[in-house]
Amino acid sequence: MAKVKVGLVQMTCSSAKEENLQKAVLKTREAAAKGAQIVCLQELFTSLYFCDVEDYEHFKLAEPIPGPSTEILSTLAGELGVVIIASLFEKRAQGIYHNTTAVIDADGSYLGKYRKMHIPDDPAYYEKFYFTPGDLGYKVFKTKFATLGVLICWDQWYP
Repeated sequence: MAKVKVGLVQMTCSSAKEENLQKAVLKTREAAAKGAQIVCLQELFTSLYFCDVEDYEHFKLAEPIPGPSTEILSTLAGELGVVIIASLFEKRAQGIYHNTTAVIDADGSYLGKYRKMHIPDDPAYYEKFYFTPGDLGYKVFKTKFATLGVLICWDQWYP
């Protein structure tokens, strides 16, 4: 059985989306330099965790997937030869938003996405205000280094 080295990026974020994306690029480079073959970025890494309040302004953070962030990460994955798993705030259509993970293979190709299916809603976690439950089912992605299944946060507690 082959061994795969996984890098987990946990970083501080700010309210500046582009700054967070560039920090994630830097941290992905650091993980790859240490031998990571698969790099997993933290949930909703392009912003501060905004789901602790209900504020319509935060919908401006959403983007299509694939889109601007996945384009940057695809170029990076191809350059470094690593798989990147990236949780982003997806704007699917006007009024339909998801907490979505994009999976990018080591050659830079976008393999697809998984949308968070179980959305919490309690004090400090007003995610149902922002996210529609995922509709893609549980996805499996065949990457260069491993076949991966992706879950986001609360999904892990459900069979």
